[in-house]
Amino acid sequence: MRLSVLDQSTVVTGRTPAESIRESLALARLAESLGYARYWVAEHHNSDSQAGTAPEILIGAIAATTARIRVGSAGVMLPHYAALKVAEQFRVLEAVAPGRIDLGLGRAPGSDGRTAFALNPRADTAADQFPAQIRDLLAWVSGQKLVDGHPFRDVRAQPAGPTTPEVWILGSSDYGAQVAAYFGLPYCYAHFITEGRGAEQAIDAYRTQFRPSAQLAAPHVAVCVWALAADTRQEAERLLTSRLAWRLGRNRGLFEPLMSPDEVAARAFSDAERAHMEAGRSVSIYGTGEEVARQLDALASGLGADEVAVLTTVHDPQARRRSYTLLAEASGLTSAALVAA
Repeated sequence: MRLSVLDQSTVVTGRTPAESIRESLALARLAESLGYARYWVAEHHNSDSQAGTAPEILIGAIAATTARIRVGSAGVMLPHYAALKVAEQFRVLEAVAPGRIDLGLGRAPGSDGRTAFALNPRADTAADQFPAQIRDLLAWVSGQKLVDGHPFRDVRAQPAGPTTPEVWILGSSDYGAQVAAYFGLPYCYAHFITEGRGAEQAIDAYRTQFRPSAQLAAPHVAVCVWALAADTRQEAERLLTSRLAWRLGRNRGLFEPLMSPDEVAARAFSDAERAHMEAGRSVSIYGTGEEVARQLDALASGLGADEVAVLTTVHDPQARRRSYTLLAEASGLTSAALVAA
């Protein structure tokens, strides 16, 4: 099973959002040394929870300071932007790191409605143009002409080059799965958003409706999963409390900085809130490195996924680094990376 990293540049209490970006740069270098296949960064706006507003810029910084790992977006929220501009950005990134750039595309706003309009004054109809945007972007990013009769058919996205970013469709519903199938693109299901609900249906729709393309001859599925590894299960349970408290707020529409386990322990929760957090614990993947590796392998096997991208959000950056290290060791990534080196 191929393992990758998803990073949201999580904002935490006691540190600035700018520090979260620098922690992402450091974690990417560690992920490469550990043998992870990809390092994907997310896009969120006007959020006190995530600092990653411009994945294309963060990708460039990571690509310039790594040598092997694929780097990409998970994803660029395409309705906010002109397809040509996104194609140009990722053509530049492909020039920086040829053969290592992934362009993951999503349709969700990654923000509240007002912020979506601030990003694109036509936000009320932009999502409806998602398939047409993908059609045009695929042509521009690969150096092909747009469809006959298109007013921008002769416009090119520079810089041209011999390699092309690998385009993915990301989603947490059947819609994204169907779009990925129609265009013959690899598909990543956002398991961490739905806690797995709807994953089987979306992946089945993707596989059933898949049409081979120049990029991909057969369906290719990844799932992005929240998971946490620690040296002991007890330590993993303690670190998990930050995620559970954040999840409680998220489900109320509150996107706040991630609290430390000590801050969570000091907060007074109602019985109903504690019950909600316990329910979150029951659907979380956590434990020792070996336990997490087994759970991820079982999940991927059950869904027929070819890859798993792991999102780990904890307050302590050293604990997050340790989590990815333990998982890499338990999955055999570290030894493979040493052999490759």
